[in-house]
Amino acid sequence: FQAEDGIRDKLVTGVQTCALPISDAGVVLGVWSGTAAAQAAGTVIQLTATLSALRGGATRILSMKSEVQRGDTLVTQRDSYAQVQFTDNSTITLRPNTTLRLEDYQFDQKAPGKDGIVMNLVKGGLRSVTGLIGKRGNQDAYKIQTSTAIIGIRGSEGETMACAAGCEGTTSKSGGLPPGVYHVTNSDMYIMVTNQGSVLIGPGQFGFSNDINKPPVLLGGDPGLGITQIPFSLGSKGSVQECSPR
Repeated sequence: FQAEDGIRDKLVTGVQTCALPISDAGVVLGVWSGTAAAQAAGTVIQLTATLSALRGGATRILSMKSEVQRGDTLVTQRDSYAQVQFTDNSTITLRPNTTLRLEDYQFDQKAPGKDGIVMNLVKGGLRSVTGLIGKRGNQDAYKIQTSTAIIGIRGSEGETMACAAGCEGTTSKSGGLPPGVYHVTNSDMYIMVTNQGSVLIGPGQFGFSNDINKPPVLLGGDPGLGITQIPFSLGSKGSVQECSPR
């Protein structure tokens, strides 16, 4: 993310299994189990339809309990939702037609000063529920990068949608959204930062940015994100409570 250096100084600081139908996913080289040699950053704990990962030049299908590692690019297909739980107990839930790269992940229970997670939301949408990273030490340790803003945390749960190139199929309404990056906070506080300023986004508020060189803004209300549609609900710590019929 080329603008991160200009932004960094401004940052303030029982799973129930759903059915896993397999849909078309382009070129698939195999199924990735949780046996990779590198240390896992997280694990797939909930999945509907198809989740693929690009690692080391190979694209593979992930399944329940597959490991996610630093450097992985995760991709959901049409009608696909995936939830990953990281080792610090944070979770992300990827919506359909989403691409996210885990740029960096550092967590050691005994070394909070080294904590760090950087996710690049290339397109689509995700729900983030924060864990220990960003809460027990440096708040700047947790970042969601996008093409027009960086999302930082001061709290625990929010929704981010990267629609600079469109968000067709991410939710039932997202195809008609004006281009840009959107964030809504569900609990506590997040911050949206660009090269020209920042805005705090409290519970129920909607932030927006469509240019890295313009200040982000708070919108007057929901612009029509359609974020309520999800095939499973999350508890306060990201645990799955129920699965909806498909």
